[in-house]
Parts: sequence; structure tokens; C-alpha cells
Amino acid sequence: MTLDVGQSAEVSRRFPASDAAVFAGLAGLDHLPEAVPQPLIGGLFSYLLGVRLPGFGTNYLKQEMSFLSEARFDETLTARVTITRLRPEKHLVDLETVCLGEDGRRICEGRALVYVEDVAAA
Repeated sequence: MTLDVGQSAEVSRRFPASDAAVFAGLAGLDHLPEAVPQPLIGGLFSYLLGVRLPGFGTNYLKQEMSFLSEARFDETLTARVTITRLRPEKHLVDLETVCLGEDGRRICEGRALVYVEDVAAA
């Protein structure tokens, strides 16, 4: 797959309320989160970067996320990554990251930097 500026990939996921107890148990919390925990939203971006765009062999270097709104349990969240810059000489790909709630509000936005061995032929 050839990578191009403007290329994007997205995934939609609904976190049921029952995930609150699972997350609390795994994280060692003594209370249930009232909204979808931010690490679960970050995981959507990890999935996209490692499986979809750029895909297998991608090395995650940096992620910045600003959370603008809480994500509610049982709503469909859509995470999207979009290539904003390619630096083949350094094997780097910059991407915009955005997560939207089902009503279109921005849950979070940010950027990611990944290393891809062969940016030109990825």
C-alpha cells in the first residue's frame, strides 16, 4: 500500500456499560468510571495505526490527545487517523487523530507520530 497525505482510516466502536466494571477491575479502581475511560479511546487509535494505516510493522513513537468531551457508554464512537505529513528520509508519518461521538461532537483530537520502515512503499 502506498501512503499519501490526506489518506485516512476509521473504526467505530460501542463500549457497553458493562465495560466499566471490567475496566475498573483491570485498572485496580475502587469505583466504576462514569464515562468511557480515556485509555480505551486511545486504544482505538493504536488499533488503527497498527492494523489499518499505516498498518503492520508500524512503530508508535508519540501520541498527543486533548479530550474535549466525555464519551458516554453505549454510544457509538468513531476514531479516525489522517496522514498529515510524510517524511520518507526519516521513515516518519505524522497523523491527525480525532474521535467523534455518535452526535458528531469531538470527544478528543490530537496527533500521532509513527515510524514506518519503508514510508514510500508502506
